[in-house]
Amino acid sequence: MRPGIRLQLLMLLAALMALAFIPLFFAIASLTQTTLRSVRASSARSLGRAIAAHVSEARQHRNDDGLQPLLDAEIGSMGLDAIGVYTQQGKLVVKAGNREALESLPGEVPIGVERNRNVATARGKALEVLVPGGGGPVVALVRLDDEAGRAGPLLRLVAMYMAAFALALLFFTYTVLTRTLVRPVDALADAARRVSEGATSLEVPRTGPREVAQLAEAFAEMTRRLRSEEAALRAKVDELERTASELKSAQGTIVRAERLASVGRLAAGLAHEIGNPIAAILGFEDLLLSGGLEPEEQRDFLERMKKETERIHRVLRQLLDFARPAAAAALAQESEAPGSVADAVQDVSVLLKPHKAFRDITLSSEVDGDLPPVAFPRSQMVQVLLNLLLNAADAAGAGGKVLVRAERTERGVRVSVEDDGPGIRADVRDTLFEPFVTTKDVGAGTGLGLAVCRGLVEAAGGTITAGASGLGGACFSVELPRGQ
Repeated sequence: MRPGIRLQLLMLLAALMALAFIPLFFAIASLTQTTLRSVRASSARSLGRAIAAHVSEARQHRNDDGLQPLLDAEIGSMGLDAIGVYTQQGKLVVKAGNREALESLPGEVPIGVERNRNVATARGKALEVLVPGGGGPVVALVRLDDEAGRAGPLLRLVAMYMAAFALALLFFTYTVLTRTLVRPVDALADAARRVSEGATSLEVPRTGPREVAQLAEAFAEMTRRLRSEEAALRAKVDELERTASELKSAQGTIVRAERLASVGRLAAGLAHEIGNPIAAILGFEDLLLSGGLEPEEQRDFLERMKKETERIHRVLRQLLDFARPAAAAALAQESEAPGSVADAVQDVSVLLKPHKAFRDITLSSEVDGDLPPVAFPRSQMVQVLLNLLLNAADAAGAGGKVLVRAERTERGVRVSVEDDGPGIRADVRDTLFEPFVTTKDVGAGTGLGLAVCRGLVEAAGGTITAGASGLGGACFSVELPRGQ
């Protein structure tokens, strides 16, 4: 868990105080010890001079042996460890003091010289004070106490003061940060959380410094804009939903209209393709019933009636194939193995070469040599290719060119039939594969051939499309899936 801003600031402040107070403490300790040492040395010099002056004055009234009680009485006062009295020649004659300190007294000192020097005794450091006198020099050894011991209480007091000041500063900083920064930020975070849970407005905290107040106002303004944009977006979504509903309703209306139009085209096609032969049959029947005809004429009428009846039967058969392409394809697949496109193209070429429609047509083919078998029976493939090639020949006309191309694709095989005719008219391009839609003259075609082809191809899982040809005319492409 990451520490908060309050803890981070306190840790930073504690580190800064440690960097500031620790060197300051050591500086104060060093300065205190130096000061105490200087004061002690000054006191020791003053004490040594005073004692030496007192002994020199007493020496004028007493002999050297009479000085011993006086010297013994001075030992121990104000840290005096030893005292020595010297002759005018600098020889030690009388001494008094602690046994360890007496060993540090010099046996001979210079005449007429005043000096102060630090010496080491068995009891510790001491200051040797040499004071010249009328009867001879006097040397006093004044003990220098341990400055650390004297400075310890003062340094502890300083350390306690610094620690108390640091703790008070940290507590004060903690309180100030809590009141001025952490609480307003927490209040702002809680308000933002309530907004995310569905609240309509952001309650801006009124406490805290100017920056926090500005941040809260910015959050409040952002919340107002987001809510406004959300309301606008909801209105647009509602509008889009209404528009989608209207479009769906309009689509349903268009689909129903298209169905009615398809039914109308189907009815018109049936009326044309079946009504005309029935009218002709009725006319022939009236002629036969009227009598007075020669046997040859009667036979001619009967043959014409048979042709019209066969025409009606052919139309109805094509309608059944169009209405049941899946069933026809399934029945053919049950009885036939996956077909070979190359064999189907060859069979159709052989069938159409003697056909009268291809007498003046140049028929060519481009078939890849490694085409896989397709999930389309050979008989139905021949039927589809025959229909497409006959339509291409009618469009190309005498002297035209028709090209059959078969090539491998990732999914299976693509078979294309191209011609150099006038192409597909724009008014029939969208309805070309619907029943009874044809560009041929009346009586030349039923308009069911392409519809039946599309039904057979789509039932096998393929697609058939129409477009422009590289030869300048129309191009019909059949995509067939690979067979198992």
